[in-house]
Amino acid sequence: MCFHFQQTKSIAEIQQRFQVVGEGNGGIFNGFQHPQTPVITNLSPQRLQNFSWGIIPHWSRDHKIRKYTLNAKLETINEKPSFRTAKRCLVLADGFFEWQWLDAKGKQKQKYLITNTAQEVFAFAGLWDEWVDQQSGELFYTYAIVTTEAQGIMREIHNTKLRMPFVLKPDEEKEWLQGGNVSPFTNFLAQPVQ
Repeated sequence: MCFHFQQTKSIAEIQQRFQVVGEGNGGIFNGFQHPQTPVITNLSPQRLQNFSWGIIPHWSRDHKIRKYTLNAKLETINEKPSFRTAKRCLVLADGFFEWQWLDAKGKQKQKYLITNTAQEVFAFAGLWDEWVDQQSGELFYTYAIVTTEAQGIMREIHNTKLRMPFVLKPDEEKEWLQGGNVSPFTNFLAQPVQ
């Protein structure tokens, strides 16, 4: 699963890497705080935008669902009502955090920062939707990070649920946005964090 990630690169680096215009937030993000983070959507692939983490489906009566929709399992996105009609996006990051259980009950854990080997900005596969608050009329743009079965070093680090965020290969990012089938990037660098 993915509940914490970072985006610490400059806006200029992001704009150049993804060939986009616009602004995006940077920082270290905790999904349970539903932060606004940088995304690129299938409907505006040349524009960098900030959406809130935790998808609120357009049909939802309120925003409470988003604490359960930070992640979307790749294997069930076409079945789950929260994700079935969502559109695709890229969620931009340069690292994410996972905790390895060092004992059977998870009382002792080691935190890791996971990056690609070049330590450059990358994209998670994401799903997004827009939701209107019926009381205030405010429009919210929200997203979920797609997850998949852990592979490679991620099986050793995320050793309880064996999941990992679906990091896209750079040459398959457009394919993801256009609705195509892609395979996850798996060449990660894991650095222990104190």
